[in-house]
This record gives sequence, C-alpha cells and structure tokens, in this order.
Amino acid sequence: MPSNSSKEISFTSKVRVRFTETDPLGIVWHGNYIQYFEDGREAFGRHHGISYLDQQKHNFSSPIVKSTCEHKLPLRYGDVAEIRTTYVDSAAAKMIFRYEIMNPEGKVVCTGETIQVFVELQGELSLVIPDFFKEWKKKVGLLDG
Repeated sequence: MPSNSSKEISFTSKVRVRFTETDPLGIVWHGNYIQYFEDGREAFGRHHGISYLDQQKHNFSSPIVKSTCEHKLPLRYGDVAEIRTTYVDSAAAKMIFRYEIMNPEGKVVCTGETIQVFVELQGELSLVIPDFFKEWKKKVGLLDG
C-alpha cells in the first residue's frame, strides 16, 4: 500500500524458473534477470493500474533508458522466485523501479533498478509529467489532491 513518508509503493509477484532460462548446469543465465524485472514490472502495473496498456490508452509509452542488475546468488531450474517491484517516486517525468528477487528460501539473489521516460506514441519525449500519470500518482497516494 502507499506510504506517503517514503514515496514508494510495491508489489510482489512470483515466477517459476523455466528450463529454457537456464544454462547446462540448470542455473539461470544472467541475462534472464532483466526479463524477471520486466515480469515484476508488468505485475506491478496490472495490480496498481499503470500497465503498459493503460499508458497506451493515453497515447504514451515508457521505454527503459537505464537498467542495473546486481547478482548475489543463483536461481535454478524449477525454483519459484519472488520478485518485489517497488516504484520510487520522482518529481521528474520518469518512472524509477527497484527490484529484489528472492529464492525459495527467502534469500536475495538479485537486485536492480530501471528508469523509464514518457514518450508520446508519435515518438516525442515528454519533458513534463503526463496528466494521466499525475492522476495515477494522486490515486495511489503519491501526490496530494
């Protein structure tokens, strides 16, 4: 739920490691963690009403302009991992998400962050926060009335 003091909201989703995501030793290939971030971000968006489809309805997309990923422990084929996706509020016209991926034992296996900007579907970068995003921030308690 919204926390006005920290200006962050989160959602936790789960993903089962598929065979095709692993190397010959059954360990998740490092590049797939970015896909898990995407899975978490999509689940967050559906849960909180700010999905890519919601953005498209308002004539916007939000491409990633920066991503970071720090690996700590491996995930293995068959593991069910939790992805905690946290939106970090910003006064700028961008979205910042932080991620923590935990293994079935609850240990952090990977952390990361993505930054996305708003682009009109016709291709123009928005330098101001779009109205639909201001309304969303009000709705979830990140922006006062």
